[in-house]
Amino acid sequence: MSTTTLTFPATASRSLPQTLRIFLTETRYEFLRLLRTRSFALSVIGFPVVFYIFFGLIMNRGEHIGGITVARYMLAGYTVFGMVGAALFGIGVGLSAELAAGWLELKRASPMPPLAYLCAKCISAMVFGIIIVSLLTLLGITAGSVHLSLIEFVRMMALTIVGVIPFAAMGMALALLVPASSAPGIANMIYLPMSFCGGLWVPIMFLPKVLRHFAVVLPTYHLAQLQLTAFGYPSTGTALSHWIGLTGFTLLALGVALFAFRRLEQNS
Repeated sequence: MSTTTLTFPATASRSLPQTLRIFLTETRYEFLRLLRTRSFALSVIGFPVVFYIFFGLIMNRGEHIGGITVARYMLAGYTVFGMVGAALFGIGVGLSAELAAGWLELKRASPMPPLAYLCAKCISAMVFGIIIVSLLTLLGITAGSVHLSLIEFVRMMALTIVGVIPFAAMGMALALLVPASSAPGIANMIYLPMSFCGGLWVPIMFLPKVLRHFAVVLPTYHLAQLQLTAFGYPSTGTALSHWIGLTGFTLLALGVALFAFRRLEQNS
């Protein structure tokens, strides 16, 4: 009885500049691929921008919440809405499609560092998040008379970069658990209710009491509260509790992704 051995190419030792060049090249091409995929780029950037124009700038023009304008308050929610979409669809749906097409197996068989593939997807989602936040901020300043200091803008950008990580982990878990054909629909079923219940579309204090209690288990709620804190708006709960909530969710999502990956390995 003959046995077939699967041999992977040996990874040559590389210098740090060579490794960084590989990571940068992979990230560049991943970002360009997403940018050229019009269905992804237009929807991920367009949804939060259009929603913010309608609900933050047009319908509630001149209204205030707790001493700050609705346009400024809702800017925090829609920046989170945008970065969550970039991570869930860029990583979750994209990775699921590449798994089904066998692209991941090809990548693993190449001498490329395994982390370069995942880092490229995560950084690309961060860049899309930065683009979305920049567009929303520009809209808020020019059309909504939103005033932001340089420190507030820097804090918002920093939270955008860090905030992608929990949802990137969630996207990986989704990609490993859900078939490619079902991934977009299931991602939307998670993304939209999680955004609404987390207070991203409607201020959390205007939601029914039962939803306000449910919101505390959602990562969107914790990230939105941290974003409000960056604007100087008093959040519900302490900053530490929100960071603990996001960290716990990230570890849970990574644990689910690792379990799903090992199960996939055993079945292949």
